[in-house]
Order: sequence, then structure tokens, then C-alpha cells
Amino acid sequence: MDGGRRVLRSLRESVATSLPLVHFPAAAPSPAVVGAPFSEAAPVNPNVSRQAPRRVEESSKVARFAFLGKPGVGFAALLLLFGGVGFAGLVQNGGYDQIVAAEGQPWDVVARTVGFDISAVTITGQSRLTETELLEASGVGPKNSLPFLDASAVRERLMAVPLVKSARVMKLYPNRLVVAIEERQPHALWQRDGRVTVISEDGVAIDELRDERYLGLPFVVGDGAHQRLPEFLQLLKGMDDLAQRVKAGILVAGRRWDVEMTNGVIVKLPEENPGPAVETLKRLQREARILDKDVMSIDLRTADRATVRLTEEAAAAREAAQSHKTKKTGG
Repeated sequence: MDGGRRVLRSLRESVATSLPLVHFPAAAPSPAVVGAPFSEAAPVNPNVSRQAPRRVEESSKVARFAFLGKPGVGFAALLLLFGGVGFAGLVQNGGYDQIVAAEGQPWDVVARTVGFDISAVTITGQSRLTETELLEASGVGPKNSLPFLDASAVRERLMAVPLVKSARVMKLYPNRLVVAIEERQPHALWQRDGRVTVISEDGVAIDELRDERYLGLPFVVGDGAHQRLPEFLQLLKGMDDLAQRVKAGILVAGRRWDVEMTNGVIVKLPEENPGPAVETLKRLQREARILDKDVMSIDLRTADRATVRLTEEAAAAREAAQSHKTKKTGG
């Protein structure tokens, strides 16, 4: 009791008796790990700040980009940036193509700068082709570099030259290129549609007839005659001394040969097995000097006989002689 004869009670008891009782359901404790039992929930430590993970993440980012603060790295990155922008501008404005046309590809420029230019080109095996012609055909120039030169492509370009039969291209480091070629040899002249070309033994047209250098070569005429050149050359070989009097071989309908002699006489050979007909021609020349007569053609296509056609003058003279002989006999 206090001095006023009142009974002293604690504040807790006063509040408890003066306020109505309200029951609140107990909140379920939060587990530390999803799925863990409530009894294993980790207690929250009020001394640990919730901002700690963010500070750790920020510190890792700082460490990740710390190299940017090293001397020279920023300057290099700046140069790379401006270089990329400049290159893009060159490509867009066409300046890159002009630089390539003037100096070559960038990798060739770098290779030449460090000593891998092509300072010497050695060419062997040529006789009719000049070094200038071969260099132009190869496509090799001062803008090329030895490491980035495609030797196979150079060889293909050389093989496209008709006079070149074979070619080899070798790279000798640091700065020398060796080209070895084998030329096709002229073996005959071929006329088709009024155009005369020089052909090799395998029938490849290798040059145009521009001067008198090739006039002594065998001469063939007609479609496909260049592909049957070996056959005609064999006929010439079988004619022995008469081969010097052969002007041309004319392929008739792609099947057989007519041989034109230098005096204009046409010798007609059979389609199959012309060898015996050539032997007959040699015998007629040896016995009757047939090629020195006034004849236009000698037909040897039939195995058992030779048919001779006289020139108009010889035929007229022969007819006159026969007429005079008949009158004289009749008189």
C-alpha cells in the first residue's frame, strides 16, 4: 500500500487487467534454406550488414578492369579505336581500293616491309617467248610478296599461254622466284577459214603466222586437220624424196587426204590404208615422171588403177593430136 492506503500493483498487472485480451497467432519462423526444417533456421546476426555482398561484387568488377589503368593500355585502345574508324571510312569512301591498287594488299605491304619482296625472277627454258611476255602472263609484279604469292595460280596462268607446254614455279626465300618452262615446238601450219596458225606436234595452235619464219613447215588444210597432223606427217615420211615437192595436205570431209604438190597437181589418197597408194605414186614418178606431166590430178583411191586428169591445155593438145592422127590414118 502507498501512503494513501492504496494498494500498489505493477504496471504490467494494471495493463493486463485494464485491457481486453487479444490472441495473435504465432508467426512461423523463416528457415535459412528453402525446404529446411524450422528448427534448423539460421539465426539472423544483427552485426552483419546486408550490404556486404554488393561491396564484394563491386570490388571484383574493379579488379576485373584494373588492367585499364596500366600505362599504355589506354593509348593502345585509343589507337585501335581510331584505326578501326579510319579503316571503315576508307572502305566506305573507296580509299581502300585505291590504296590496294597502288600498293597491293595490306599483308603484301607488311611482308615486303620486312624483306620478303620479290626482288628477282629467274626464267629458264624459253626460246620464242620473251621474259617480258612471260612476266605479263604470270601476273607477278612489284606489289606481290613471296610468302603470299600463290605459286599454283602463277603456273596456271603460264599454262594458259599456247606456246607453253609445261611450267614449274618455285619460291626461294627470302625474295627470289624461279620459273622453268618448256615450250611447244612448231611442227606445221594449219589453215582454216582463210586463217593460218602455227601448231605443235600435238595439234595445239600456238601462234599466228605473222612472218616467214614458219613457211618451211608442213601445211595442212581443213576442219580437224590439226588433230590428224601425226597421220599426215607419217604420209610425208613415206614419200621419201617426193616429200620436198608436197605443198599441203588437205583433209577432205574429215575422212581422207588429198596431197597438193608444189606444181599444183592434186594426188587423191584412199581413206583407209593410204600407204600402198603412196608407193604407187613413187613408182609412177620413177617410171613415167608422172608429176612432171601436164596433169591436174592423180586419183589413187582405187587400189588396182590410177586415174589421171590432164590440164585443159594438155587435154586440148591431146584431143588435137588424136584427131590429127585419125585423119592421117584415114587418109
